[in-house]
Amino acid sequence: MTRPIFAPSKKNHPPLRRLANFVLLSLALAFSTGEVRAQSRTIVVDAGHGGHDRGGVPRQRVGEKGLTLDVSQRLRRVLEAGGYRVIMTRNSDVFVSLGQRVAIANSHPGATFVSVHFNSAPRVGANGIETYYYRRDSASLAANIHRNVVAGAPSENRGIRRRGYYVLRRTRIPGVLVECGFLTNPMEARYALNPSYRQKLAEEIARGIRGVRAPMGRPLARGSASSSEVLPQPFSGPDFVRATPRSRRSARSSKSKKKKKSSSSKRKRSSSGKKKKSSSVQRVQILGA
Repeated sequence: MTRPIFAPSKKNHPPLRRLANFVLLSLALAFSTGEVRAQSRTIVVDAGHGGHDRGGVPRQRVGEKGLTLDVSQRLRRVLEAGGYRVIMTRNSDVFVSLGQRVAIANSHPGATFVSVHFNSAPRVGANGIETYYYRRDSASLAANIHRNVVAGAPSENRGIRRRGYYVLRRTRIPGVLVECGFLTNPMEARYALNPSYRQKLAEEIARGIRGVRAPMGRPLARGSASSSEVLPQPFSGPDFVRATPRSRRSARSSKSKKKKKSSSSKRKRSSSGKKKKSSSVQRVQILGA
């Protein structure tokens, strides 16, 4: 009996390899569509800033600390209604240090950490949603939250960025930091001051945590595809901001230039010192003669 033409060969396609390919394909599809939920039913919600830390840049009209607290409290209510246990790093206008925030997160080993912020910039035209992560096991959750928030916000997509912020780098659990728009942008500040919009932000973040599929929305904003301020990404995707290799090389070259300048200045100082010393010795010798 002849074997069908398209029948897989056991030698070329062993069962374990087929299973591995299937698992990898399933993970890739889940990751690309954002169908990844938080790894825990316990969520540590971190409202950025607070107390004497107003947030934002100097002379910023709209303060950040009150808005992050409001969105975080709304997020807590939405998550609790869905059966999640929520731990707040702050629940009022108090200052909580970064170390305390990390300690709260790390005291719940099986939890997921979500930090809520609003952005700011010296340039009033800057706008859009950014989402940050640091640990490899946080990338998929960051993508899911980001895509949901971007889908529900009328702002630009500034991408998913990997960066070593203290609260992301020091937490021992998966963590994501969401920047919900620029308060220095007049239009986005107007959105943020609207309670209905803050409720929408909370609901979209919760959708991302729950693993609700988010559509692939707007492409990355112009100029956001790469940045010198982010770390290399362990994953690639249409809304993952990649690190700029040229900037890293230029940073290294600038460091080497500084080293060369400092070494040359040291040599100049030492040579001038030697000249002064020799001239003084000559003067003594001349006077002694």
